[in-house]
Amino acid sequence: MATGPARRGRTLHRGTVLRTERLTPHMIRVVLGGAGLAQFRAGEFTDHYVKLLFPRPGVAYPEPFDMERVRAEMPRDQWPGTRTYTVRAWDAEARELTIDFVHHGDKGLAGPWAAGARPGDEIHFNGPGGAYAPSTGAGWHLLAGDESALPAIAASLERIPDGAAARVFIEVAGPEEEQNLRAPAGAQITWLHRGAGQVGDLVAEAVRKLDFPDGEVHAFVHGEADFVKVLRRHLRVERGLPMAQLSISGYWRRGRDEDGWQSSKREWNRRVEQEEAAALQN
Repeated sequence: MATGPARRGRTLHRGTVLRTERLTPHMIRVVLGGAGLAQFRAGEFTDHYVKLLFPRPGVAYPEPFDMERVRAEMPRDQWPGTRTYTVRAWDAEARELTIDFVHHGDKGLAGPWAAGARPGDEIHFNGPGGAYAPSTGAGWHLLAGDESALPAIAASLERIPDGAAARVFIEVAGPEEEQNLRAPAGAQITWLHRGAGQVGDLVAEAVRKLDFPDGEVHAFVHGEADFVKVLRRHLRVERGLPMAQLSISGYWRRGRDEDGWQSSKREWNRRVEQEEAAALQN
């Protein structure tokens, strides 16, 4: 049941915006296509992700675009900004890549880009990486996260066989952010509306209170790093689940942009593992 290590695709791709759709007030879907996706491959995992590259304003880049040349020839502060996003769907036959973006106004790189994207716009990206897909041998599935994990949760639900049991907890700002998800008949989906509350508090509470069904669980818990840490400890220490049954990681952290979070994530994970190991020994 182990998902294995994440796999990072280094191939540079160029996607052309085909169409966009406002799914909810704060979720924008962008569908990419074009000849620049000829080498793109995905489908093994349901948490596939890509690294989108956003040019710095006023900076001229090599043509054709080449990140190796950028890294070798340009100062670090001129490199494109990088943001990680889940592959919501990949249609190999149509050569269409779907990515859903959380949008909170003009702040950040990816959200504003998605809000302003128009057919014909282009974006470069690396990938895909990924490591998780729902195990066909699991007794039941636990899927939990905030908006950032919603695309992967949605993709995972579409992979769980009909009749398989799943308990799903998705925390969003309010009822207007709910989406219609395709799911097996055995899935129980709970939408949690945090309002002005702290991100992750409701989903953490819901998982802690859950009466686990019988059978071996395969769990996917992703989102803001602080609540993910709380649930990792709960599942590993209090529930006694082995890591082989878990896919659990912080996609982002409050108060940090992606650059800041990625630069500190390894040390954060090291401390979490140390605390967990100490708790398991007691």
